[in-house]
Amino acid sequence: MTTWKVAIARDTAVPQLGGHGLHVAFNGLPQVDVVGLFDSAPDVSESIMVVTGAKRHYRDYVQMLDTEKPDIVVLCSRHPNDHFPQIKAAAERGVHVYCEKPMTVNLHEADAIIALAEKHHIKFCMAHPARYDAGFLQMKRMVKAGEIGRPLTIHGRGKSDHRGGGEDLMTLGTHILDLQAFFFGVPQTIWAEVKQEGQPIHHGVTCETVEPIGPTAGDDIFACFSFADGVRGLFESRRSLVDPTRQDTHMGIAITGTEGTLSLRFDDMKDATLHISRLSLPADVAASFEEVKVTEQRSIPGAELLDETLLGSHTPSARMFLQSNRFAAWDLMQSIEEDWQPVANVYDARLVLEMIYAVYDSHLTGSPISLPLTDRTHPLERT
Repeated sequence: MTTWKVAIARDTAVPQLGGHGLHVAFNGLPQVDVVGLFDSAPDVSESIMVVTGAKRHYRDYVQMLDTEKPDIVVLCSRHPNDHFPQIKAAAERGVHVYCEKPMTVNLHEADAIIALAEKHHIKFCMAHPARYDAGFLQMKRMVKAGEIGRPLTIHGRGKSDHRGGGEDLMTLGTHILDLQAFFFGVPQTIWAEVKQEGQPIHHGVTCETVEPIGPTAGDDIFACFSFADGVRGLFESRRSLVDPTRQDTHMGIAITGTEGTLSLRFDDMKDATLHISRLSLPADVAASFEEVKVTEQRSIPGAELLDETLLGSHTPSARMFLQSNRFAAWDLMQSIEEDWQPVANVYDARLVLEMIYAVYDSHLTGSPISLPLTDRTHPLERT
């Protein structure tokens, strides 16, 4: 394929909290032609057209697909309910997809998206940037090389800000649960407890959310995932645990092994540093961390240099998002050419949603949950 035709769906007429820069993911990649930008707003600023490189503006998404016939469409909406109709329209036209997280909040839709991808032979890449970040990739290599001995526990935390608990689990925990699966595979069993104001939630209880992310509950979540080879994963989020006036980065993962601990945080505002403790004692007994120099081992032949002027204006301030989006876009292009699954693929996206469902399912049933789930209805909506 000499030229990749890319279309972008980024609807500024629908208020959203922000984005992760997916609309510039293909900037500077070789043989890429951004043919169209869907935005239902009547007027789109010239600067957005320049930044994305889009040739034409469309107010109708399907019209853009039918007119431009792109190879790939980029879905930038943070609202997961927008995704299924956009993915369906793309798949039915043989258009591959790069999609903002979460893919969907409905497990029936997740199953349908996989069926569409398989039927129409399209590739789907999920915007889980940590899978493409140099720091997390080096962390994974170090675990595999035995630098912390035998892995024992991977501890993940959400932001634990005003969205702590159920909303944190869906909007930010999706990154953390995806990382746990990325490092250690599909969990064998899941156990969890979910509380609201110190009391266990029960059937029929949901909470209001800042963004439209489907049913959620609880301001305090603790979950335990059992992986192969005795590895346990933990996820924790508590509302307003983090002081918003401070610059602490709560969100991230730490992996403890028999010979040490690796730790890496990340957020939108700054790039975090990979740290290692080489003590065999648990970190809470004798913490002694040192910085790990992260070495970038990848390159994209023919790609232009990253345009770092986009940081903080058109993308988050953390460089990892700009860099990771580019490698995700490149991975999607290569997966189409070589017929493999992207590193962050549709099956992993569904797995994360099943893990989230299982958190509620375990709490409400009071028992460990195994995957795949036989009941695909959201546990908070079951009667």
